[in-house]
Amino acid sequence: MRSADAASAAAAAVRSAAVAAILREQNETLEVLFIRRAEREGDPWSGHMAFPGGRRSPSDTDLLATAVRETSEEIGLDLARTAELVGVLDDQDATGRGSTTSLPTRPFVFELRDDAPFTFNHEVTEALWTPVEPLYAGSRRTSVSVTYKGQDYKLPGWDLDGRVVWGLTYRMMSTLLSALSAPD
Repeated sequence: MRSADAASAAAAAVRSAAVAAILREQNETLEVLFIRRAEREGDPWSGHMAFPGGRRSPSDTDLLATAVRETSEEIGLDLARTAELVGVLDDQDATGRGSTTSLPTRPFVFELRDDAPFTFNHEVTEALWTPVEPLYAGSRRTSVSVTYKGQDYKLPGWDLDGRVVWGLTYRMMSTLLSALSAPD
């Protein structure tokens, strides 16, 4: 039997998540993959634009395994076979609508070597490759109005032809853009 401290540490390890920020070069243009999450009651990220990923499972050896497993489950892309891990970004604290606890989320950055068709599960309705340059240049900037605990907020985002990236994914992508623009 595990001690209370070991059980608490194991539970804390599971209360984390990972995503895959997937890049590819297409016609000399760097692109990033976003998915649109399915509309589901009780899902705090229902309908949001996001990176593939999700919560760590007790069977995941680490958060990289979580990102790879979740990407495979959600869009059918085997990152171990089709992509190369090129970096890891700082954890971001995810707090969904109505959530009272944070969910540390680690973004792993992959470069796609081989295109493969997507097969969506019930959690995903769309995948969209988006050129990185317009995001970096600011030409896709927009904002969203959000009410949280009775307070109205205007949050930054990017408009991708009517689909808005904001919140956690916006923060992660902003961090990735900073890393991409940093000198080697």
